[in-house]
Amino acid sequence: MSTFPNPIQTLPSADIPFEGVTAYFSQGEGHQIVFMEFERDLDVPAHTHAAQWGVALAGRVDLTIDGVEHTYTTGDHYFIPAGVEHSARIHAGYAAMEFYDEPARWSVRKA
Repeated sequence: MSTFPNPIQTLPSADIPFEGVTAYFSQGEGHQIVFMEFERDLDVPAHTHAAQWGVALAGRVDLTIDGVEHTYTTGDHYFIPAGVEHSARIHAGYAAMEFYDEPARWSVRKA
């Protein structure tokens, strides 16, 4: 069962290149808001991009932001400034809403 209600599930699916991720996004002129659910554990290697702000809606994620380790669980939020290196250990059952300060972070998943 999805964390997200039908209005979110009817948004375009985001093409996120990891197994076990379901994601929907809302596209703004200069940003994206992405709703993600993870059905399995996932390690995301270190990378950088535009600023990102997220809210943990369920479960747990371990983020390393600029070399500092953090754990976020339901109700916590985080901010990653533009260009700051970060990586993640996402635990099965994690769900989040994330704001990306860039209009083309993710594209629409092709059927």
